[in-house]
Amino acid sequence: MEVKAILIDLDGTLLDTIHDLADAANRMLTALSMPILPESLIKTFVGKGLPNLVKRTLTGSLQADPDPSLIERAIAEFERQYMTVLTQEILHFPGVEEGMKLMHDQGYLLACVTNKSERFALPLLEASGLAHHFSLVICGDTLPRKKPDPMPLLHAAKRFGVEPYEMVLIGDSVNDFEAARAAGCAVFIVPYGYNEGHDATKLPADAIVPGLVEATKLLKNTGSPRGGDRA
Repeated sequence: MEVKAILIDLDGTLLDTIHDLADAANRMLTALSMPILPESLIKTFVGKGLPNLVKRTLTGSLQADPDPSLIERAIAEFERQYMTVLTQEILHFPGVEEGMKLMHDQGYLLACVTNKSERFALPLLEASGLAHHFSLVICGDTLPRKKPDPMPLLHAAKRFGVEPYEMVLIGDSVNDFEAARAAGCAVFIVPYGYNEGHDATKLPADAIVPGLVEATKLLKNTGSPRGGDRA
């Protein structure tokens, strides 16, 4: 597949962050005098941003709505707790560092597109040692709308000066899939992420790839040889 730009999701694609997310969620529950939840359950709540993770944790369900009077307090508590554990344990998924180096060395325009808010995403990327590969980072609060809306991907295309069909998004969830399809760009899905507890390999993506190294092998750069250095 010939592309000029590669967009990559953060949680569940580059980094295995569920340990810190679950830790912060359970610290929040403890502070609210509520019983803690198993990490395996909290993992199924990840996928549509922090407020949704908090709401789902409060109810122990993907669909139920918590007491409205509790939500604001709970979000503030989660954010406070999450900041304390954010970079406590940095876990790259297998092949991520090698794959990122391959993409950078081959001159692709590289962007990280995440639903995580900037105050958490940027420190996490820096601590992971991956930040220097990206000439663009689009967070959940960078724009008015986030994935699965196509706005972040179209914004990346405009910033990079490429057409959406000249990009590929690599992610782990239906949010990534739907955003890419709506934006008109290709999408590769990795099988090891979160996807709200569902099997992401069932998504009709352009490819299901074991990791970033394998994804790179399916691509050919049609842009500038030093495209990865442009912002």
